[in-house]
Amino acid sequence: MKTLRALLAALALGALFPGAWAAADPRSFHADFPGAGRHWTAELPAYSEHLVTDVGSFYLAFALMFAWAAVRPARALVVPLCCAFALFSALHLAWHATHLGSFEAFDAVTQTAALAVTLVATLAAIVLARRDGRAVGGR
Repeated sequence: MKTLRALLAALALGALFPGAWAAADPRSFHADFPGAGRHWTAELPAYSEHLVTDVGSFYLAFALMFAWAAVRPARALVVPLCCAFALFSALHLAWHATHLGSFEAFDAVTQTAALAVTLVATLAAIVLARRDGRAVGGR
């Protein structure tokens, strides 16, 4: 149960970071994400304030749901939430893994690894919730 809660909290923070940034300052997000001198989103197609703000809102909605699930990890919430985010994460990873042409090797590997870790963490939360159904609110 502790591991599941920690994983859900980490997923909430992982969604909160890009979500809050993209929603609050879409131009900065597009130019500077993920920060620390890297510029992954700036390597992608042209800036669209509407698209970046929508993506920020999407991530914020998932951050809220992951935080909720971390506080009240009912299996009936955790499994569908994580299945939905896993689907998004798999598609997100697939797109980015096939559009690395303008990236330096370090950024290509780091971005792909970060997206893969998110997918694996989401799948792990599903496994943990399904494995211990009684501890997280029944079947």
